[in-house]
Amino acid sequence: MTTERLHRQTEIERRTEVDVVVVGSGFGGSVAAYRLADGGLSVVVLERGKPYPPGSFPRTPAGMARNFWDPSEGLHGLFDIWSFRGLEGVVSSGLGGGSLIYANVLLRKDDKWFVHESPLPGGGYEHWPISRRDLDSHYDDVEKMLGATPYPYNDTPKTVAMQEAADRLGLQVSRPPLAVAFARRRGEVPVPGAPVPEPWYGNIHGLPRETCRLSGECDVGCNFGAKNTLDHTYLSAARHRGADIRTRCEVRGFAPRPGGGYEVRYVLHDAADEGHRTPTGKLPVHRINCKRLVLAAGSFGSTYLLLRNRSALPGISPALGTRFCGNGDLLGLVLKAAGGAGRGPRTLAASTGPVITSAVRVGDELDGDGSSGRGFYVEDAGYPTFVDWLAEATQVPGSLRRTVGFGLHRLRSRLGFNPQSNISSRLALLLGPGVFSDSSLPLLGMGRDLPDGRMGLRRGYLDIDWTTQTSRRYFERVRSTMSDMAGVLGAEFRDNPLWWTRRVVTVHPLGGAPMGRHAAEGVCDSFGEVFGFPGLYVLDGAVLPGPVGANPSLTIAAFADRACHHILGERAAPRVAQQAAATAPAPLADVPAAAANSEHPTSLSFTEEMKGYVALDVDDPEEGRALGRSLNQRLSFRLTITADDVDRFTADPEHLARAAGHIDCDVLGGRLPVEGGWFNLFTRGEDPSRRRMLYTLHLRDPGGSPLTLVGHKEVHDDPGIDVWSDTSTLYVRMLTGHVPPDGNGGGAVPVLGAGVLVILAGDFVQQLTTFRAVGPHRVQALESFGRLFLGELWDVYGFHLAPTGEPT
Repeated sequence: MTTERLHRQTEIERRTEVDVVVVGSGFGGSVAAYRLADGGLSVVVLERGKPYPPGSFPRTPAGMARNFWDPSEGLHGLFDIWSFRGLEGVVSSGLGGGSLIYANVLLRKDDKWFVHESPLPGGGYEHWPISRRDLDSHYDDVEKMLGATPYPYNDTPKTVAMQEAADRLGLQVSRPPLAVAFARRRGEVPVPGAPVPEPWYGNIHGLPRETCRLSGECDVGCNFGAKNTLDHTYLSAARHRGADIRTRCEVRGFAPRPGGGYEVRYVLHDAADEGHRTPTGKLPVHRINCKRLVLAAGSFGSTYLLLRNRSALPGISPALGTRFCGNGDLLGLVLKAAGGAGRGPRTLAASTGPVITSAVRVGDELDGDGSSGRGFYVEDAGYPTFVDWLAEATQVPGSLRRTVGFGLHRLRSRLGFNPQSNISSRLALLLGPGVFSDSSLPLLGMGRDLPDGRMGLRRGYLDIDWTTQTSRRYFERVRSTMSDMAGVLGAEFRDNPLWWTRRVVTVHPLGGAPMGRHAAEGVCDSFGEVFGFPGLYVLDGAVLPGPVGANPSLTIAAFADRACHHILGERAAPRVAQQAAATAPAPLADVPAAAANSEHPTSLSFTEEMKGYVALDVDDPEEGRALGRSLNQRLSFRLTITADDVDRFTADPEHLARAAGHIDCDVLGGRLPVEGGWFNLFTRGEDPSRRRMLYTLHLRDPGGSPLTLVGHKEVHDDPGIDVWSDTSTLYVRMLTGHVPPDGNGGGAVPVLGAGVLVILAGDFVQQLTTFRAVGPHRVQALESFGRLFLGELWDVYGFHLAPTGEPT
C-alpha cells in the first residue's frame, strides 16, 4: 500500500461514530449536510465520485472518453449512464451530484399539480402528502442559497425565438430562475467572465470563479465556476459548519443497530486506481455508525441501496420500488429554421447562452382554466460549441462537395492553371456556412407523465419495468407542441432517434421510495423518514411519489430543507426501530473432522440445484411460495455437498456434511455466496417413521448484513407414492443474522421471509452425473452412500413398496 493511500485510509477512518451520515451529495444530500451541520449535529457526507473544481471538466476526446463512471473498469468520471428496457437514464457521479450536469433551472412545482389519489393504469394512484404551502418557505431559502436569477440578456437568438413561438401559439413563456452567476453581485449589470466574490462560507475547492461566459457548457460541467453548483454553495457551507465531506467513498450497505441508529458500510475508490481495472468487489469495507442515516444517492442510487439491503429492513413497505417515472422527459429537435434576414436561414445559435434560458408552460386539466390533458414544460436545450462542429460533420453530402471543390482548386493551382495565391475565401468555403447547426435547436420537454413504473433487481442489477405506452397521450401532446413551435420558426421538427423505438432518455428519474400517508401507501412519511425505521431518511428524487412536472431539482432541495427543519426540531436521538437488527454471528458448529489415521479418508460430493419462489415478511413457506409466485420473486441455489469422510458420515446419526455454493434471489440483492453451509442427509426425531433433510446456509446480503437460510425436506409416508415430492421439495425460511446449524434458528430469530424450492426433473438427472468420490476407496464410498440413502428411504416407504404389502 502506498504512503498516500495509507494516509487516505487512516484519514477516512478517523471518525466512526457521528450523528448523521449522508449518502450522496446531490440536491437532497447537500442541503441535508449543511442544514444539519448548521444545526449543531456531527455530519459525514459519503460521495462516491470525485471533486470537480473549476477547470477540471474534460473537453478533449481522450478526456471525454474516460469521463464515465465504472470503477471496475478504471472509470471514475462524471457521467453514469443506465439502460433499461423502456428508457435510458443519465445521472452524475461527483461532488455536487446532479448539479454538476443539470441546466440550472429552479422552477417550483405548480400548486395544483400536488395531486391526491390520482388513479393510475393497472391500479393504485399518485398521492402527494404535502402541498405547495408546505414547501414555499423552503423554496425561498433554497433559491436564496443558490442565487436564483432569471436569464438577463435580451438579444440571445434562441431566447428571442422561444418568446416568439410561445406568443404566436398563445402559450405562457417565462425566463425561469437559474442557479448561475451572471454578474459579480445580485442586482449588478451582467458581465461575462468577471470574477465572482467568495461567499462568507468560503469555497471548498479554493479556486477563483468567473461569471457566465454564455458558452453552453452547463450540462458537461462549467469550467469557469459560473454555475452555483452544490459544491460551491451548500457543500462549501456544510464544510464551514464542520461537516466531514468524503469523496470517492461508495456506500455498499447499511443495517439498523440493536441499540438504535445505523451501521453504514462503504468502500474507497482510490485515485491511484483510476485508469486501471479494479476488482471493486474485493475492496476493503469501511464502517461508520450514525444515529441518523440520510439516503440521497438519487432515484437510481437510493432505491438500489434499499433493494440491495432489503434483508436488513424486515417489514419495510411493499411500496419499495414503485411510483417510478422520468418526469415526462422528452427530447425533440428543431432543424433548419427559416425566416431570418432576407428570408433565409434563421439563426438560433443553440450554443450561445446557458443551456436553458426559457420555459414554455402548457396547461393541465388540473389548472381549472379550460386546459386538457396532463401539463408540461418545453424549454430550449442548448449545448457546447463543439457540438456545432459535430453537427456540421454529419452533413456528409455538403462536406464532401466542398472538400472535392477545394481539392480541385488546389490541383489547378499546382498545375499552373490558377495563379491566385490568396486562398482565404476557399478555406471559408471548405468550412462551409454552418447553416445547419446555426439554425437548429434541441427542445426539452418535461411534465406530468404517469408514475406507474416499478423498480426491482434482476440478477442483482437494478431493473425498471416502465413503458411510454401508458403515458402515450402525454408524450404525443409534448411532440405536437414542439412541432407547432418548429412550424412558427419555419423549421422542421424531428424526433430524437430513440423515440422511433418508443424509448426516452430521462435526466430526471424520480420515485422508487415514494412518500405516503402510511406504510401501505409509501416507503417514507411526508418528511422522508422510512416507516418502521426511525432515523432512516430518503431525501432525494426517490421519495417523490410522482412527477414534479417542472425541473425537479428545486423541489427535491426544498423537500430536504423541510425535512431537516423537522429533524432539528426533534433533536432527541431517534427511536429504536421496531424490527430487530441483524444479529451478530453465533458460534458455529463444525462438520466433524476425520479422525487422525494413517490413511487419508475418502470424500464424496455432489452438486444440487433447486428453484422456487419466496416472499418477504411471511413465516409460512407455502404462503411464501404462493405470494412469491404471484410477484415473480424467485429463489434458487446451486450447492455442492461434500462429506469429507464417507465412513464417518454414514456412521454419524446426524449424517452431517458441508455445503458450499451460492443462492440467487433478487429480493435479497442478487447472488449471495454461501459463507458457511451445513447439510444433514437424514435426521431422526421422536417419530421413527419420519426423516428430515436439513440445510443451513450462512449468507451475507450485498450490504454486508448476515442472513441464514434454513430449510428442510420432510420425508414421511403419506397416502400414495410421494417419495419423489418428499425428497425434491425444500421448505425454506430466511432468518436475520447467522444462526447455528440446528435447522430452526433456535426459534427466536426474526424470520425475514419464506418459500418453497423444488428439484426439477432435468436438474435431478444432471445431479446424478455430479457424484464424485476422492480417496483410496472411491467405489466403496459410493456404495456406502447409496446403501445409506436407499436404506433410509426403505425404512420410511418400505411398507408400501414391499410386494406383500406387509410391514418389513
